[in-house]
This record gives sequence, C-alpha cells and structure tokens, in this order.
Amino acid sequence: MTDQPLYPVDGRQSERALTIARGTLRMLRGLDYAGLQEFALADGRRTDILAVGGKGEIWIIEIKSSVADFMADGKWQDYLAFSDRFSFAVGPDFPQELIPAEVGLIVADKYGAAIVREAADAPLAGARRKAVMLSFARVAAQRLHGLFDPDGWAS
Repeated sequence: MTDQPLYPVDGRQSERALTIARGTLRMLRGLDYAGLQEFALADGRRTDILAVGGKGEIWIIEIKSSVADFMADGKWQDYLAFSDRFSFAVGPDFPQELIPAEVGLIVADKYGAAIVREAADAPLAGARRKAVMLSFARVAAQRLHGLFDPDGWAS
C-alpha cells in the first residue's frame, strides 16, 4: 500500500476548501493540466493540488479557505523545491494583499477559477522532475484502480 490517500478527500478539508479546489481543478483542465488533490511529496508534505502540464511542467497550488488558514501555514515554502511554479488559490472574498507577491494567485469558486497573478517559473532539476512525475503517475493509477476496485487494497 502507498502512503498516498486512495481518495483525494480525507475529511480534513472544509466545504469552502473543496469548493476552491473544484474551481481550480476545472481551470487547470482548461489549461491542459491534470491535477491531483492531496498529493504527498517525498519529504512528507502534502500538497492541496499538484498538477502536471502537457509538456511535463509541475505546478503546486495551495488552497487557503480563510485568513486564519493562511496565517497558520508556515510550510508553503517547502513546496517550491518540488514544482516549476507555485500558487495560492483562494475564494473571491479572501484579502488578496495577504498573498506574497513572489507567488501566483488564483481566485476560485465552485464553477471555475481565474489567474490573478501568474506564478514565476523556477524549473526543476531533471532528477527531481522525474521523481515527482513517476510518483504522480503511480498515484493517479492507484486512485483510478481504487474507483474500479475499492476492495482491491485490502491485505
């Protein structure tokens, strides 16, 4: 068994965070990215969304459902070493000036999302990219299999 969650939602997410995730994932699909929620990185941190583009670019998006959620987050800088670009996704009423200027900003609702500020490109080293891509592929396949055969993980 893997340390990745079989299903992307583990009960910790608020309804608001799930709404932001839905809109953000819809936007990503329209930009030719495939995204996974609750993706665990090699260092043990878990991203809200990790997305892979058609050319292999890796984008991590951290969802902030409230100011308190944002203020309590001291780990987001750790994600930079695992992505080509990093953004925060927030709801329409989130005070955008709180988001650091050096990262991307996405505003989302349950229907979609808009990029308010582009994320800076910081290309990953080849070995790191390969490791993240392999993990992404395996997790996506395991989750898909889990939908088809939910009892298949019992050991």
